[in-house]
Amino acid sequence: MLCPYCFAAKTLLKKLNLKFEEVLVDNNSKVKKKMIELSDGRTSVPQIFFGENHVGGYDDLKRYYEEGKLNLFLKK
Repeated sequence: MLCPYCFAAKTLLKKLNLKFEEVLVDNNSKVKKKMIELSDGRTSVPQIFFGENHVGGYDDLKRYYEEGKLNLFLKK
């Protein structure tokens, strides 16, 4: 099943020429549990991280980008 928020996040990251690694959680309970722990209990996808810094979901990523604050995560 295609996740429209995942697709939108990947599209934005590509537009910004940012390399990313997609980690699929749908069929791997261990990986999903780890994502939930790292994202402070969030269970929706995508959950976006720059290194160890948790950005949030697509809406968060888009908001930071539109507010010009995405660099705060990129500099860390």
